Amino acid sequence: MSYVKPADLVTRMIDAGQAKVLMSTRDTLIRAFMAGAILALAAAFAVTVSTRTESPLLGALLFPVGFCLLYLLGFDLLTGVFTLVPLAWLDRRAGVTLAGMLRNWGLVFVGNLAGAVLVALLMAVYFTNGFTTAPDAVGEAIGHIGEGRTLGYAEHGAAGMLTLFVRAVLCNWMVSTGVAAAMMSDSVTGKVLGMWMPIMLFFYMGFEHSIVNMYLFPSGLMMGGAFTIGDYLVWNEIPTLLGNIVGGLSFVGLTMYATHGRTGPLRTPAAGVPLPAAPAAR
Repeated sequence: MSYVKPADLVTRMIDAGQAKVLMSTRDTLIRAFMAGAILALAAAFAVTVSTRTESPLLGALLFPVGFCLLYLLGFDLLTGVFTLVPLAWLDRRAGVTLAGMLRNWGLVFVGNLAGAVLVALLMAVYFTNGFTTAPDAVGEAIGHIGEGRTLGYAEHGAAGMLTLFVRAVLCNWMVSTGVAAAMMSDSVTGKVLGMWMPIMLFFYMGFEHSIVNMYLFPSGLMMGGAFTIGDYLVWNEIPTLLGNIVGGLSFVGLTMYATHGRTGPLRTPAAGVPLPAAPAAR
């Protein structure tokens, strides 16, 4: 398995950010749509496994298959572009402007939302036999997830909002770590191994991912969840989007860029202190 060193990794991250800004509107929307749809299917799969086996760990262990597939197929999640595109802007890459970055974020948001909502509708048909029966156990579980992650936060007021925001920050810290880790290898095996652990961690810990929630909450409403679209927007999606931006950019994008993209000058050794020997040639 090849390994890409951190300095080269940052260059790849910046290159990826620039490519996403310069991508056509059509391609951006198609890739975002497919990313939202595949991740939604993975979330439905993980909740199904967790509910039917009564093992949340097993569901979390299997959830990353969706993330790995969409990444390997070249599709785009909003959480990833939150981290990669600003690096190209900071690096002053040709054609990358603030307006271009916001345009990319907006298009990816629309595409992800459309893909996730479509899957929510399809899975609602699946869970209710075409809306002719009550939701099965998995459908009920999804409805309760929507209630817990909206009204559950609202019950705690400002503290609940803080908790939601922190969970969103932690989420994209892990998801963006997975995105970066996938670029550390040129082999499929290496990419999958790099992505799997941080994605499994965020899902099992119940962190808040804006795109996963684009599936869970519309699906929860269709399954009879006792919350409203307003609850979803105010007590989940909007704070989650903000937290995802902060988490991915602060703990992954900017830290990698600051230390490996714009490495500080080496300290001058004190007089009489020998320099380290050069590595032996191979």
